[in-house]
Amino acid sequence: MKDTSAEISQIQFEMMMKLGAKRRIEIASEMFMAARGMMLSSMPAGLSDREIKRRVFELTYGESLPDDFFKKRG
Repeated sequence: MKDTSAEISQIQFEMMMKLGAKRRIEIASEMFMAARGMMLSSMPAGLSDREIKRRVFELTYGESLPDDFFKKRG
C-alpha cells in the first residue's frame, strides 16, 4: 500500500535519518514485533508450535519453509 505522498515520504525519511542508529534499530524491532503480533492474533486457536512457526515464516517471507526445516541436525 502506498498512500503517502512523495513529499511526506521524504520528510519522514529525513526525520528517521536524524535519529541515531540505535533508535532506528529499536523502531524497526518494535514494528516487526507489532506485525508479528498481528500475524499471531489472526491465527486460529489450538495450532501447534510447529504450525505457528510455519505460518509466521510464510507470512513474513512470502514463501514456504524448506521441507527439512524441522529435521534434527546433528
